[in-house]
Amino acid sequence: MGSRRKQALIAVVCLLPSALVLGTFHLGPLLRAVGVSLHTGAIGHNEWVGLANYRELLSDRAFWGSLVNTLWFVLGTVPATLLVGYLLAELLNRDIRGRGLYRLLFFTPYVVSPVAASAVWKWMFEASAAVNAKLVAWGFTVPEQNWLLQPRGIFALLGEAVGHELPAWAGGPSLALCCVMVVSVWTMLGFAVVVLLAGLSQVPTDVLEAARLDGATGWQLRRRVIMPLLSPTLFFLLIVFVIKAFQAFNTIYVMTPGGLSGRTGTVTFYIYESAFMMGGKGAGFGSAVALVLFVLIVSLTLLQFRVLGKRVHYGGR
Repeated sequence: MGSRRKQALIAVVCLLPSALVLGTFHLGPLLRAVGVSLHTGAIGHNEWVGLANYRELLSDRAFWGSLVNTLWFVLGTVPATLLVGYLLAELLNRDIRGRGLYRLLFFTPYVVSPVAASAVWKWMFEASAAVNAKLVAWGFTVPEQNWLLQPRGIFALLGEAVGHELPAWAGGPSLALCCVMVVSVWTMLGFAVVVLLAGLSQVPTDVLEAARLDGATGWQLRRRVIMPLLSPTLFFLLIVFVIKAFQAFNTIYVMTPGGLSGRTGTVTFYIYESAFMMGGKGAGFGSAVALVLFVLIVSLTLLQFRVLGKRVHYGGR
C-alpha cells in the first residue's frame, strides 16, 4: 500500500507543473470568458446580464451567416487538403530524383508567416494582377473578376457562365471565400504531406508485396491495404484540420478586411468584429460567441471520435 501511495505521489509531483500551466493559461481564461459572457463587457459599463448575450446570439442573423461561412470553409478546405496531400505524399514517397528538394518546397508554405503569405496572395488576386493575366494567357475567355471583392456565390457564378440562374439559397460560398480557401489549402498542404509521408513510411513493404502477389491492383492496393494502415494518420489530420478550419482568422482578416458584409466572415471573424471593433456588441457578446464556438468544436470532435474512431485500424489490435 505504501508503494502505491509513493507512486501516486511521484505521479502528482510530475504532473503538477503541466497542470499549473494548463490551469493558468487554458482553464483560467476559459472560466474568465464564461464570466465575461454573462456581462455586457462594455468599458465603463460592465453590468450583469445573465444569459441575455446567448439569447441575442441565437436570434442574430449575422451569427448564423458566419456559421454558414465557417461550414463552407470547413467543407472546402479539409477534404481538399487531405486528398491533395495524400496524392503528393504518395508521389514523394517514391524513389524519384530530387525527392528531398520537393519535400522541402511543399513544406515551406506551412512555416511561412500566414500574414505575409496572405498579403502576397491578396496582391495576386487583385483584379489587375496575376490571376486574371494568367487566365487570359492560358486562353480562358472569362470576364475580369474582382476575386476578393466578389460577394456572389461560386455556384451562382458558374451557373450564370453556362446560362442557368440558380436560386439564392443554392449560390454556395462567395468567390472571395473560395479564394481564401485556396490559400488555406496551400498553407496547410505541407503539414499534411509531411505527416502522411511519415504514415506511408510505416506501411510494411512485405504486406504490400504480399498483396501484389495476390493480384491486388493499384486501386485495390490503396483501398484494402494502404488506407486501413494509414487510417490513424488520416484520422489525426482530419481532427486537426477541422479544428483549424473552425478557428481560421488570419488569412480571412488579411485578404478580405471587413468580411465583405458577411460573405467571407467566419465565426472567429465575427467574434473579432463583435468584441473589438467600433460599433460591436461588446466583449460580453463576443465571449458568448467564442464559448458557443468552443462547444461546437468539442462536440464535433467527440462526434468524429464516436463515428469515425471505430473505423480506424491500429496495428496490433
